[in-house]
Amino acid sequence: MRKFLCFLFALFSCFFITNTRAELHVDVVAGGVDPIAIAVQKFEVVGKVSNSDAKMLREVVENDLKRTGLFRIVNHDAFPEYVKMNEMPNFKSWLAIKTQALVQASIKNEGKDNYKLEFYLWDVNGHEQIEAQSLIASKKSVRRLAHIMADAIYERLTGEIGYFDTQIVFIAETGSVTNRVKRMAIMDQDGYGMRYLSDKKTFVMSPHFSPNMSTVVFLSYRNDDPMVWVLNLDNGDQTKLGNFGGMSFAPRFSPDGNKVALSLVKNGITNIYEYDISSKSLRQLTFGNHIDTSPSYSPDGRHMAFNSDSSGSQQIHVLDLNSGKQKRITFGAGRYATPAWSPDGQFIAFTKMADDTFYIGVMNPEGRHEKILAGGWYMEAPSWAPGSRRVVYYETERTEDGEERVSHIRSVDITGQNIYDIDLPDNLNGTEPTWSPKLP
Repeated sequence: MRKFLCFLFALFSCFFITNTRAELHVDVVAGGVDPIAIAVQKFEVVGKVSNSDAKMLREVVENDLKRTGLFRIVNHDAFPEYVKMNEMPNFKSWLAIKTQALVQASIKNEGKDNYKLEFYLWDVNGHEQIEAQSLIASKKSVRRLAHIMADAIYERLTGEIGYFDTQIVFIAETGSVTNRVKRMAIMDQDGYGMRYLSDKKTFVMSPHFSPNMSTVVFLSYRNDDPMVWVLNLDNGDQTKLGNFGGMSFAPRFSPDGNKVALSLVKNGITNIYEYDISSKSLRQLTFGNHIDTSPSYSPDGRHMAFNSDSSGSQQIHVLDLNSGKQKRITFGAGRYATPAWSPDGQFIAFTKMADDTFYIGVMNPEGRHEKILAGGWYMEAPSWAPGSRRVVYYETERTEDGEERVSHIRSVDITGQNIYDIDLPDNLNGTEPTWSPKLP
């Protein structure tokens, strides 16, 4: 099962612009910004390194940066020179092709089983090296080197947390609409390396990572008994979270990983509870004769967003976990559901249903400044990337015959721009995606 590999990071130089020229930086908040033109050189190969690995590393770095919409990859054929490691670029020649950032990199063996990757990032306008790192990783996980490198470049040029060295857990669906097989699966954020985490026999839903990436909580209909289960990603073991005396679903870890919030049905009433993993105790959080579900903790663990029909229609509420007080925060036209608090605490993503259309949107924790990011026939389950820059969700489309359904996993920027599909294997539908924290 899952093996977490140890990455060694050694920051061996980092030089910053100290003169009066403006440092190269992209405004990631504004919509419609001009992307940074970045040139990624062919990786310099030292010793007996697979040329295919070196080529792949470059492609992954370029693809990661390009998908953000914040970078334009300079055409390789336009490069005016090849700059060897530890040599200075001819900045004038790179400026002539309107390059703003230049990346040099080398890859070599580090012992029998590891690769060592070194790279430099240059501000071409400033004539300065602004980032340099050395990374070591197992050859079996060579793609992670590229994702980590892309994260470092992204973070240096945007000031935001990168999200390339992450994974997505989701429900992989096959078969007809009337006979769907739902299996839990995991993949890198770019769709690479998908593998199944559950078999075809058990119907599963709603997977969510623990903060330390060691486990996933999910809803399982094992033996026709809908209950919350926990999957250990290291060894594949699955255990029932607890025996709660009723149907439990919609699980979500607390920010510290010590508790799990979930919905529990007792006597036909659905409320939200909090399960303490160490003490194995259950605390009821909401009360009343209505349906409360889809809990999502604020990143500081002090509040919880959830959807409730206590006001007569499905709306989002926020609960103060210390005082027990709650307030409704959505009052727009339509129904609101599946809230997801952003990692930086500034936004709550949601699903909205109005005028026979589903929408994915974001708002602040007070329910103000609502912004719709995407809309369609059916879409749901927003989840945040680290850094709170992008949201992943799934969209289901009707086919022409009206009988089949095709579900895509999609990612959208919080500006509502740069929507793209995450590639899945042929004939596979993806639903209920959850974005992981950055990998350990």
